[in-house]
Amino acid sequence: MAEVVVRYFAAAEEAAGRPEERIEVADPTVGGLQAVLVARYGEPMERVVRSGSFLVGGVVSRDPSRALTATVDVLPPFAGG
Repeated sequence: MAEVVVRYFAAAEEAAGRPEERIEVADPTVGGLQAVLVARYGEPMERVVRSGSFLVGGVVSRDPSRALTATVDVLPPFAGG
């Protein structure tokens, strides 16, 4: 079990209803965090984590086996140029 500070941006913040929170994660991986977030926030968050990414230790990742760090950013897909 690990406690992680999760920070949300744009659509992820909208889905969570807050900019950040502390979450206990039994499986401290990106996949484990995804499962917790979808269970907690449902379809709106599922859409974000399915197409977005996570900033873990300063590295953008979509790898479900990547180990979490103390702070993880949930990043929705961004458009722009």
